[in-house]
Amino acid sequence: MGHAGAAAAAVRYLRSVPAPGPVEPLPRPELRCVRADERVPIDQSEFRRVLGNFATGVTVVTAPAAEGEPSPAGFACQSFSSLSLDPPLICFMVGRTSATWPRIARAGVFCVNVLGAGQGGLCRAFAVSGADKFSGVAYDAAPVSGAPRLAGAAAWIDCTIHAVHTGGDHLIVVGRVDALGAGETPGGPLLFHRGRFARLEG
Repeated sequence: MGHAGAAAAAVRYLRSVPAPGPVEPLPRPELRCVRADERVPIDQSEFRRVLGNFATGVTVVTAPAAEGEPSPAGFACQSFSSLSLDPPLICFMVGRTSATWPRIARAGVFCVNVLGAGQGGLCRAFAVSGADKFSGVAYDAAPVSGAPRLAGAAAWIDCTIHAVHTGGDHLIVVGRVDALGAGETPGGPLLFHRGRFARLEG
């Protein structure tokens, strides 16, 4: 029959078969959400200990100074993640009691600075509450937001606040990425594992 004859026979067969009806969508699964008054009997210290086995990168989230404020805002943040490629979104989590978050929220923009392996001291400085965190810190302005872009960071992501969601005692902040970049950082990124800083090996 040859290839042409086989193809023609296949076309004739397909034309003779009744067209299928519309595809019925599958029913949505029933989702069970945790109620606000529902508590799981898990000790907080045990929760911290076990979750500490998950190694994370370390970032500093910064925002430009608002009108009347003496300096930019910034805090050390482990809970950062990429979220979406299209559109480009990232997210970070911040405690509801954070004194820095209201300043970032007022600015409406922020820059995530991914710290390099040698920047553990910088992380500690930004983890302190109430101090002038930018004293002696070298930085320039991120290209879109103007938020501080810290010198020596492994990467930076310049963002506009896209959405904010509640998550227990934290807020989940979603940022739309406006610009980003990465540098050559000796030693790779700074990691945090079991309550201590660590580095990639190899």
